[in-house]
Parts: sequence; structure tokens; C-alpha cells
Amino acid sequence: MAKPLVVVESPAKAKTISKFLGDDFDVRASVGHVADLPSKGLNIDVDNGFKPTYELTERGKTVVKELRAALKDASELYLATDEDREGEAISWHLVEHLKPKVPVKRMVFHEITKAAIDHAIDNPRGIDYGLVDAAETRRILDRLYGYEVSPVLWRRVNRGLSAGRVQSPSIRLIVERERERIAFVAADYWDIDLLTATAPAFDAKLVAVDGTKVASGKDFDDRGVVNAKAVAIDEPRA
Repeated sequence: MAKPLVVVESPAKAKTISKFLGDDFDVRASVGHVADLPSKGLNIDVDNGFKPTYELTERGKTVVKELRAALKDASELYLATDEDREGEAISWHLVEHLKPKVPVKRMVFHEITKAAIDHAIDNPRGIDYGLVDAAETRRILDRLYGYEVSPVLWRRVNRGLSAGRVQSPSIRLIVERERERIAFVAADYWDIDLLTATAPAFDAKLVAVDGTKVASGKDFDDRGVVNAKAVAIDEPRA
């Protein structure tokens, strides 16, 4: 008898959800993305709206083959990938490559409990193409950035280095912060506090000398120079 086919991303999730749904559902895993840009070449038509060219990954070929076989005995297809841009893209790629002839429903949930899964089954939606576009844009930018900039690093610095949309700005921030750290000059300064030993006991702190405030850490710049509005107390003066 035909029964619904449910596709999630992770085999572990598939196993748990299968227990909740029972034998009336066939639950399988996509094991992440099934399609991507080919590793060789740009595979983005920059002259025609930055249209990408996808192909099934090696693992994706096996997954799609197995899911096509499962679809032959399915009454409907539930796409239960994660509810984020990557999960939405996986669902879209599955539809593109499976070409199902049964009804397709997008199933979303935010916790793996029987109640949440039952609610998701009863309240499906369609694929969110806004999220699909977001995932595709992210992938295109990653490829454009890495494909164009990495060869410059190979020529100018060293072979094997890579550039990335997130990686390169992150490295820039780290380098700038490290340069600031190296350039930083430590400064010595003293605080003067008084605690009386005889009654009535009280605490006192030197806060100014001849009307000029005594410097604290925030009054020094990165070169260890105190600003003009404060006076630094060194060890001899202390």
C-alpha cells in the first residue's frame, strides 16, 4: 500500500521521526545537500543574471537514486529539511531532481517531539522560494569571491591559500587587532591609597595633585603616553 515519503536531512533525525510516525510513513534522509556547483570552473553565468549551474554530488547521486525508488511506492512527498535557507535549498534541489508525480508538501518543525512532528504533518506549507534565493545568493557569492580572489593569493603569497566571503574579512580583523596589540606600549603608574591604623579608621585615595587628576589606565594611549589632563604618579613620586 502506498504511504507518504518523508525526507529529512539527518539519518539520526530520520530514525527518531520514524519512531514517532510509525509504519504508516517511510522516513528517509538526504544526508545534507544533494546538489552543488561543480568543483571545477566558475559555473556561474555572470552575463546572464549570475545563473548558477548545479550538479548532483557523488553522495547526492546515490541519495536521489534511492529516493526515486522509494517514490514509486509513495502517496505523497513530505520535505522535512531544516527550516533555514540551506534546508529550503535542499528541499528545492530534491524536487528539481526527483521530479515527483505525487503531491509535494513542505513540513517544518522546531523540536523533535511526537507532538511537534504530528503538528508539522497536519500543517504543511509550500517551498519558501525567498529562502531558496537567499541560499543560492550565498553560494554564488562564495564561489565568485573564492574563484576570483584565491588565484591572486597563489600568485602573490603562496599556493594552497584560499579566500572567502567570510574568511577573508575575519582574517583582516584578526590581523588588524594583532597589529594593535604588537604596537601597544605598556605604561607604569601608581595609585596612592591610605588606610589609617588608629581610630577613627578611614580610607583615603589620592585623586588629584595641585588640581590635576591622578591618571588611571584609561588616561593612557596605545603608546603609553598620558593625556594632558592627568598626571601620572611614578614609583619615585609615589
